[in-house]
Formats: sequence, structure tokens, C-alpha cells
Amino acid sequence: MAKEQHGAMTAGLFDEPATVTNPVKVQDLTFRDGHQSLFATRGRTEDFIPIAEDMDRVGFYSMEVWGGATFDTMHRFLGEDPWERIRTLKKYIKKTPFSMLLRGQNLVGYRNYPDDVAEAFVERACSNGMDIFRIFDALNDFRNFETAVKIVKKFNKHFQGAICYSLTQRRMGGPVYNLDYYLKKAKELEEMGADTICIKDMAGLIAPYDAYVLIKALKAQTEIPIHLHSHFTSGMADMSLLKAIEAGVDIVDTCLSPWAYRTSHPAIEPLVVALQGTDRDTGFDIKLLAKCSEHMEKVSPKYRHLLDDRLSIIDINVLLHQTPGGMLSNLVNQLREMDALDKIDEVFRQLPIVRRELGQVPLVTPTSQIVGIQTVNNVLFDTGDERYKMITAQVKDLCYGLYGKTAVPIDREVQKKALKGYARGETPITTRPADVLEPELDKAKKDVEGLGKDLDDTLVYALYPTTGKRFLKWKYGLEEVPKDVQPKTMEEVKIEEERVKKAKAGLLVEKPAKQAPEKSAAVRTFNVFVDDEYYAVEVEEVGGTPVITRIALAAPTPAPTAPKAAVVPPPPKPAAPPVAPQPVPTAARAVAPP
Repeated sequence: MAKEQHGAMTAGLFDEPATVTNPVKVQDLTFRDGHQSLFATRGRTEDFIPIAEDMDRVGFYSMEVWGGATFDTMHRFLGEDPWERIRTLKKYIKKTPFSMLLRGQNLVGYRNYPDDVAEAFVERACSNGMDIFRIFDALNDFRNFETAVKIVKKFNKHFQGAICYSLTQRRMGGPVYNLDYYLKKAKELEEMGADTICIKDMAGLIAPYDAYVLIKALKAQTEIPIHLHSHFTSGMADMSLLKAIEAGVDIVDTCLSPWAYRTSHPAIEPLVVALQGTDRDTGFDIKLLAKCSEHMEKVSPKYRHLLDDRLSIIDINVLLHQTPGGMLSNLVNQLREMDALDKIDEVFRQLPIVRRELGQVPLVTPTSQIVGIQTVNNVLFDTGDERYKMITAQVKDLCYGLYGKTAVPIDREVQKKALKGYARGETPITTRPADVLEPELDKAKKDVEGLGKDLDDTLVYALYPTTGKRFLKWKYGLEEVPKDVQPKTMEEVKIEEERVKKAKAGLLVEKPAKQAPEKSAAVRTFNVFVDDEYYAVEVEEVGGTPVITRIALAAPTPAPTAPKAAVVPPPPKPAAPPVAPQPVPTAARAVAPP
């Protein structure tokens, strides 16, 4: 069979591999976005080390191992030094470049940080071993890249500019997020000196044929390599990756199968086999991948309690409302807490209206939360004659320009109302957001003096003052690390799993072994009558545990047939004389006889 273009099968699929003319490159996300998407970013370094060297042998274009929410959760919930993870993994992964996700001026936090903090953070990331910086901004306002890019270039590292993929309708198009929008944004990144360009589809919104059209157009416009990142949330990512590969995409993102799918990413193993024998063949050893996946399968029970597997693998709300899964669950939780879950349909109806009025922002952290919470407030508190009665502080910051420039202008009436009495002023800024922020690094250094030992420690505190200071106390033994922060062993996990099995089988309750307590000198005896039986109850007046001895009454003696004495059992021990009522000691409780 003659080979066709764009991944068509070649002769001898399972024979010797054909000459590969354009192998697709693959970035692995298992050590970062895989567990962030499925297990609330709780993956521990100790579970990555056993397969680190094998992962290095696979031949990945790069491995994403850091950034996003990892910095937050590692120091807050895992008691791990985020910087140490880079250094540790570098000891085992020596060939494959390391990649991280950087949220522009938000760095790895949830607000814009001043330039002095941003510069120091990126410098330390470079020095600790990071190679590729995937940098994105929630509003696609690339002015929020400028400081980070300057430092990345200074250290001769790789700048990957990311465009957040968003929609205002079910498919690419419409007045805002159309093909021209993405081509224009790609041109801006090229002019900024991007080494690669990533289409970052955070919610799995990109449809397969839209992926084909977009990648084709980008490849025609620029010679810079194009990278596609698409979550599996909607169920389309597998198909979209294949169509993008047919269109000539250079790099795609996947995970090892145990940490793939749902809100994570497509699995690498099926993709490797699907492309085998084509002009886009990865050349990966499927057996080596299987070995790595087997390890991840073994450690997954440590994290499965964090996985919400009550719902389907696919979230169709993404298809219906362009609402990311995490945003949907947040909306439901907010309404449930307010006893207003019956308003969910009205929230979905209002969501596109509020989003449009706030500048048609992409629905990604933090803008998805900003739009979602404000929509809930509008549904619950607005009246017929007044909208936006309760405006959040984040919406006010957005209207002022602290997050950056929105895709379309914010509704003037909404903006005017939001900024009335706003602390920074009622006139929105048009400058780069960080230009109005005061330096913070020197203050952070003073705050952790005597606690932090280097700039890495200072930056943990600068980004997260409260939890950062607590972590530094754990790190240097000034406070004990709480039990729930310490890692679980597989033995502990197995014990928990056995308890769950017993609970499901109704066997969880076990009868405690009975042990008679020792009697004290304070024991008093009472007769207790229950129906036709009575009990001699010995009670310790203070702090003792009663001992109950059951004594059966003799059967009634029949009328004598001969003049002989009836046999009468010895009478029970006489009851104690009546005493005034006393409070019953809390320790005195009846114990059933053995």
C-alpha cells in the first residue's frame, strides 16, 4: 500500500517500521497537569522517582513537572518544598527538558505580583533547572508576559507563548473568538520572540475539525512550532489531537493512561499505536510506556479518594454551555450552600450575559471564578429595577484593569457601577497592570528574617504569606508537620481499602472484646427487677464500671402430693435499705452479662 499524507497507514504496520518523515513530538503531563486535573494536584515526588529514569528514556519532547497549582499544594497540603522537586527530579531525568506552566504576572499564584517578585521567581526557576516556560494570561493580555519573558530570554531558556482557547458559541467563530483572533494573537507572540506557540484548550472546547482548520492556518502563517494542549473534559480531545496531527501540528500533550481522561488529557499509549507505521509515528517503545503506567497504576490508590468518580467520564456541560467542569462544580456548590440549587438553570441562562458584560473573558482561572460568582450574585440578589446589586471585589478589580485588557470592552454601565467608591479610583487604568503595583520583595525578606534561609524560602512566603510561613516552620523543624500532611504508605492505603470493603459488605462493626473491670471498695449492690427476672447490680459510686450478674428465679414449686417439705431456693441477697436519690455518676453504666 502506498503511503498517503497526514498519517495514512503504510505497508507492514507490524513489520519493520517505515521511514518516518515527520514524527509528532509529545510532551508528557503526568507529573503536573495529570494529577492537578484528577487528584487536586496532590501527586508526591516520592511516587514519581521510581519511574523517572524510565520516563527519561521514552523520548518525550519535554516533561511538564512544575508550575500551575503545584507550588501552592506542595507547600500547603504535602509539606514538600516546591523548589526541591525540580532539583530532585533533575537527578533522575537528565536528557528530557523540563517544562512548567507560568500564569504570566500571576506566576504560580492567584493575583498579579509586582515586577520585583516576578523577576526573582523566574530567575530562581531558571537556576533550579527549568528549561521551557509555557506562559499564559487568563485574558490573553500579553503585556502580562513582559517581565517573565525578559528573564527567560536572559537565561537563554525556552519561551512558549500560550493562547487561551475560548468560545462564545459551540464551535470556533462568532464576533470574538474566531480564526482571525487566534492568528492575530499568534502573530503577537511571534513578535515577542516566542520559541513555540501553544493553543491552550483548558476545558476541552476545541472540536476536531476546528483543530484541523486552526492548526493548518497557523502553520501557513508562521514557521514557529505549534503545540496543542487540550483537556479530555468534553470527550473530544482524542479526536482533536488526531485531526491536529493530520494538519501538521508539531507537538501534542498527553499523560500516562492511569492519570489520563476525565478532566485530564488523552493517554499516550493509544496515540502511539494509532500513529505506528505512519509518517507521524512517535517511535516510542510501547512496552516501556506500559512499564511506567504499571507503576502509576500501583500508586494511584493513594489518590483515588480525591477523584470524584460519581459522574460520567465526559462532562457534556462543556458542550452545552462552554462551562469548564471545575467552574460548573463551583457554581453548584455555591448554590447548594445558599439553599438555591433550584436556580441553576437561571444561572446558566445569565452566565453568557454576565460574561459578555464583563468583556467576554476566557473562562479559565481566575476569570471563570470571577464571572461565575458574579452570575450567582445577580441571580440571587438582583431585582426588577436594579442589576448588579452585589458586586464582588474581584469584579471591581477586573473593571479597574488590574487583571489586564479584556477581549471586548466591559459594559460601561456595569463598569461605572463597579468602580463607584473603588479604593484605587473610579477611572479604569489602560496601562500594564503591574505598573501600578508597589514592590514587595524587600518587605518579604524582612518578614521572614530568621526563618527563611535563602531567596527560594523568601519567594514561598512572598507568594503565599500565611501558608508559606507555616511551611517554613515545618521545613526547619519549628513546628511538627500535621499527620494529614504527611504521606500515606501503601500499607495504610490497603488498610483503608479493607475497611471500605467491609463497610460495603456490612461487616465494618466489630464486637469489642469484653474484659471485667476490677472491683473497688466503693461497690454498692442493688436489685433490679425486669419482668420475671431480676439482676443484682453492683455499682461503684465514683468512676467505677458496674458489674451485672444475672440470677435466674427458680421455677414455681407445684402443690405437694405428699406431706413433705418443699425445697425452697435460698433467698436472694437482701436489697440495700432505701437511700435518698443521688445523681448517677457518668461512669456508672450497665454492662450486659458475658
